[in-house]
Amino acid sequence: MTHDAQAGLLRAALSAAEQGWHVFPLRPGSKPPALHGEKSCTRTGECESGHVKWEQRATTDTDRIRAAWSRAPFNVGIATGPSGLVVVDLDVPKDKSSSDAPDGAATFTALCERAGHAVPDTYRVRTASGGEHLYFTSPPSLKLGNTAGTVGDSVDTRAWGGYVVAAGSTTPAGSYEALCGPEAAVLPAWLQAILQPAPARPVGPLRLPVVDGSRAALAALESECAVVAAAPEGLRNATLNRCAFKVGRFVAWGELPRQTVEEAFQGAGEAVGLTAAECRTTIRSALDSSIRKARPREAA
Repeated sequence: MTHDAQAGLLRAALSAAEQGWHVFPLRPGSKPPALHGEKSCTRTGECESGHVKWEQRATTDTDRIRAAWSRAPFNVGIATGPSGLVVVDLDVPKDKSSSDAPDGAATFTALCERAGHAVPDTYRVRTASGGEHLYFTSPPSLKLGNTAGTVGDSVDTRAWGGYVVAAGSTTPAGSYEALCGPEAAVLPAWLQAILQPAPARPVGPLRLPVVDGSRAALAALESECAVVAAAPEGLRNATLNRCAFKVGRFVAWGELPRQTVEEAFQGAGEAVGLTAAECRTTIRSALDSSIRKARPREAA
């Protein structure tokens, strides 16, 4: 990489920092952080009191930024949480030859229309894959996490615990390009409502609807809902998906009403802090897949 290209990456990092966005170096020509991991941490320097992760190291300090980008042509990462940002990632289908694959931009546009709003006018970055990042500022009192599919198909978000690749960075797939000035709009209230986790419900005995069904089917539903209710943070959505899939075969066999299964898992998922929209999307996807793949009852 030429000196001019390296200087351009430094300018990109400084430009992001001018907006109050906390930056850190990514590997040259790539997207993973260029900082050492916890396993290889020597517990010296900044890490003397314990390993300091990329989100904690991200900075707006121009001296630190100049020093870091003088060492190598690092791509630029923006730590969204410390920057007070929520970035909506509108992805493109991984298999571009499939006309049925969802497109994040189309999904988000349709969602905005259903909410009765135009697509927000905010800072946009075209990604290397041809998708888009939409930047929004988040209220200081709001601490959202990352989501995948909560808003819609091929629509993810990055907030606390996440980062995005800044405009000016380049990968073998292409470059990240700003499509407008860096003015980020405030996160719309309707979108905040979708992303904000539901308050945890008081923990109590799991109560399932009284329904007709085989003893095995009801026992499986109760058992898998209990697994969801005990899922640790960070694994709750994956656990919900796995457990709903396992119970889906009983729906396919006609031993449990689908609506009952959806309601039971919806309650279990929301009780551990997943959003209502995230639960609905995950449960429906898991049941659809399970029902489609279920073997005949006699062959199970």
